[in-house]
Amino acid sequence: MIYNILFLLIGSLSIENACARELKITFHIRGVAGTNVSLIPLSGPKLLKSIADVKSVKSGQTTFLTVPDEYLPGEFILRFDYREKPESTPYPSEKHILIGSQSLELWVHPMFANNSDSTWFQQDEKENNAFALFTSENGRQKEKISLLQQFLMAYDDTGSDFYREGIREYEKRRVGYNKWLDGRAKDDKALFASSLYRFSYLPDIAWTGSEKERLLSLIGHYFDGIDFNDPVITRTSQLNEWMNGYVNLHGQMATSVALRDSLLPAAAKKAIETAKTGHPQVYGWMVDYFYRGFESNDLPQGMKVLEPYLNDPACPTTKRMEIERRLKGMETLLPGVVAPDFVLNNSDNIPVRLSEFTKGSGYILLLFWSADCSHCAETVKTLYPWSLKPEISRKLEVIAISLDETDAEITAWNSRITGLKGWTHLRAKEGINSKVANDYFILATPVMILIDRKTGKIVEMPGSTAELMNFSGL
Repeated sequence: MIYNILFLLIGSLSIENACARELKITFHIRGVAGTNVSLIPLSGPKLLKSIADVKSVKSGQTTFLTVPDEYLPGEFILRFDYREKPESTPYPSEKHILIGSQSLELWVHPMFANNSDSTWFQQDEKENNAFALFTSENGRQKEKISLLQQFLMAYDDTGSDFYREGIREYEKRRVGYNKWLDGRAKDDKALFASSLYRFSYLPDIAWTGSEKERLLSLIGHYFDGIDFNDPVITRTSQLNEWMNGYVNLHGQMATSVALRDSLLPAAAKKAIETAKTGHPQVYGWMVDYFYRGFESNDLPQGMKVLEPYLNDPACPTTKRMEIERRLKGMETLLPGVVAPDFVLNNSDNIPVRLSEFTKGSGYILLLFWSADCSHCAETVKTLYPWSLKPEISRKLEVIAISLDETDAEITAWNSRITGLKGWTHLRAKEGINSKVANDYFILATPVMILIDRKTGKIVEMPGSTAELMNFSGL
């Protein structure tokens, strides 16, 4: 893992250089019967969602997409859903592109979108040509350093003169590589592409220590090559991947769930405090990043770490409302509290009230979920067969509350629940913004809440199916 993380990339460019005009991508399509084209950003509020598209472009035709100004500069995926023949089923292909301050012209064979002999930009295109050149040079520059890394990681006699000589050679090459990287970033500083280069920076590492000492050394130097004063890094997908590497290093040190739950909040605090010394936009991005992680992993200790930054006017987090709701929920929705009542329609459009179930013995499990949520699918896959066991089903009533909103999501939900018989299926029409979601402080899915049927009080808020299965009352 250390070896992999050493090769993560960033750069510097002022946000003020962002385009102040709309840019176009012109396409010349060939080689297929027809294709749809979509532009998908790799950062921002519409992450991995199409922001512009054009339908049914035939071979030999030229068309264009207009890129909304608020996404510039940025990284994107161009997706082609093409038909090789008129009767063929559409097949997808994707091409990663950068857009800075220049409109693009692209000659495309959608079946070979990443083959330079079949798909290419105009001759004077800057961003993508510069990044392709850097990527090629970077591979050659790293080749020998990579071999040295493998040697240092695998060699068994770390006290030998031979090993120490390997460290000296590695350090010489590492310093030289980072100087080359600095030079390339400066040469291309007018381009958005340069903001991606420095994610390749090689930090210092204590090779003479134990595995744990090496890990701590890498963590301690992880931010050395990053310019947190450069707000354009927040428009790259690499920043998210690079921070995932930082979090994963801390995860490697966790030998238990309890240790993980203490290490990750500490990691968040260090990262946010470091970003705080840089540009406000990077500072706000960092708070948003850890909010998403703590919310998806149900880590209340992490949410507490974020609380002080809500009161900092210099922190432009876009998740202020969500963090405040989660913190309020942590203080309000606790075991021993009566579960808020609600009325929702079931799959037959018949109103169902929670209080109708709070009679007799046993438990009610509220499962807030979404049919297109991958984490929900994993939870349901484990939870459903377990809940049908006779010794469980006689003590547990599962009420699955869908937060699906769009037509596509609702269609997927209707299809999915046909295979989940035995559960009570309800849907909150307003989804994550519905009253029931607000009452239960739901900000992401899945969420499970276990209720005592006799008292109507919350007894447990399991963070996983394993926690639920270990509950003593079931």
